[in-house]
Amino acid sequence: MTAKRLFDCLEYQLQHFPKKDMLSAKENGVWVSYSTEEVVGIVNRFSAGLLHLGVSAGDMTAESSDKIAIISNNRPEWLFADLAVQQLGAILVPVYPTTNPAELEFILNDAAVKYIFVGNKELYEKAKSVAGRVPSIKTIYSFDKIEGAEHWSAVTELANDDLLQEVARIKKNIPVSQLATIIYTSGTTGTPKGVMLSHRNIYSNLYYSKISFPFEDAPQYKVLSFLPLNHIFEKMVTYIYLYSGIGIYYAESMDTIGDNLREVKPNGFTTVPRLLEKVFERIMNKGNELTGIKRKLFFWSVSLASQYDNNNSSGPWYRLQLALANKLVFSKWREALGGNVAFIVTGGAACQVKLLRIFNAARIPVYEGYGPTENSPVIAVNRKAKGGNRLGTVGPVIEGVTLKLEEDGEICVSGPSVMEGYYKRPDLTAETVIDGWLHTGDIGVLEEGGFLRITDRKKELFKTSGGKYVAPQPIENKLKESRFIEQVMVVGPERKFVGALVVPTFAALKDWMKANNITFTTNEAAIREPRVLEMYQKLVDQYNTGFNHVEQIKKFELLPHEWTIETGEMTPKLSLKRKVVMEKFREAIEQIYR
Repeated sequence: MTAKRLFDCLEYQLQHFPKKDMLSAKENGVWVSYSTEEVVGIVNRFSAGLLHLGVSAGDMTAESSDKIAIISNNRPEWLFADLAVQQLGAILVPVYPTTNPAELEFILNDAAVKYIFVGNKELYEKAKSVAGRVPSIKTIYSFDKIEGAEHWSAVTELANDDLLQEVARIKKNIPVSQLATIIYTSGTTGTPKGVMLSHRNIYSNLYYSKISFPFEDAPQYKVLSFLPLNHIFEKMVTYIYLYSGIGIYYAESMDTIGDNLREVKPNGFTTVPRLLEKVFERIMNKGNELTGIKRKLFFWSVSLASQYDNNNSSGPWYRLQLALANKLVFSKWREALGGNVAFIVTGGAACQVKLLRIFNAARIPVYEGYGPTENSPVIAVNRKAKGGNRLGTVGPVIEGVTLKLEEDGEICVSGPSVMEGYYKRPDLTAETVIDGWLHTGDIGVLEEGGFLRITDRKKELFKTSGGKYVAPQPIENKLKESRFIEQVMVVGPERKFVGALVVPTFAALKDWMKANNITFTTNEAAIREPRVLEMYQKLVDQYNTGFNHVEQIKKFELLPHEWTIETGEMTPKLSLKRKVVMEKFREAIEQIYR
């Protein structure tokens, strides 16, 4: 592999497969596409404008290079700004739109951000509210046209021939060792940490991921992008798309994904398990609305799919039944996703095996992968090749990454995609990267054939007061297989037994209550209803039979509302903030052990 800079994708695509729809998004309700040639022109003018504003790489060190922040939903302008900053050797600092003001202020000050680009009025107001306490900030620009705000086009309008020639000279001399971005973690365990990733780090990961998966050069392909571009997974995969000639279409919002899938008819997309769970819940809710033979057929098909093993044919009778289920039921699922999906790659957290079985049986190929931001990020991914996808694992390690397991099972990796370190935190860097090995904090096992299985987070393992270790994640994922359980968190560190906080799937619970002649009034009243508590106890008892005695849930508490990013229990990549939940629902946990 000869490393490239990320922005070299522009020239690469222009030479090999110039496209009419390199980047596309809805503007005033209509899909608008930007060709490769148009994107190249916009990015160059954007770089020239930033150069006029004094943005530079300084002496190419992390400290001296100017930092530019983006706080925006996914859209073409996000990529324009990202690429324009890179071409000057400056460093992009992407911030989740959902980041709270205190964390935002910390990040902007820590990175000494010079200019901010925001998506809409709400984000403009948020940035403006903290800008007065961040001395380094010069201007906040917006992608939307907002009264009183500087529009991003004001930057491109500063371009002239001399500046464009200077940009061409500067970008030729940017080394692959230059930092492309500093990505701050969501701060689930305290102060956010800035992960420094160079062009070489991210390019090597996209290169080896592209070979390993594989992503073919496919100019005829389209993808829908909705995972936040602040997430290194979506950012890295974006560059795979750009280097593969795949057209990127941006979803309008998380709420419109269903409509956008039907409009765009993409060949694939990336996601996180929580969103797949949401899709499955909606499908099951529609199934529950059916009556008679259609209802029986629907649930027969789902039951059949939940037994699917992609590496075991299960015999001709099973295959015949599954073919019938695909024709009569699952074909409608595929239509709802646009009808063309050839791949869905999921990462960021463990995916329920039951969900993977059902989607793959329905000919909606879902491939689970794994990797932390600190590795740019991919370490392992399941493959499209025959025998390359083992459900319940995160697949074989990709090329270019060397893996070893410590005595306690901690996953450690080395290779060109391992981060340069944490910004301004040499102490944390020294704790995390030891003799070139990145210590991920995840526990795993290698199975026959080189398939990696993640068993838990090292920090999430806990000991009961009896001295027994418990890994919460596998227990939680098993319980979430129930259509009546929306979210669950296992508790019990230093306690006599394992307990759980359970958020019911209220749509399913309402249907169950109606079928059992129980009046539903509010969520709060429902979780106190004796027959509801009895039903959930039976459910937990049923799942307990699959756990070791020490792992079995002895008591649980039902909670009335879903955990969300907005209410603070979920990270922007939809992972559970365990410490926040423990603190916020301390009384409910005490009730379990009272």
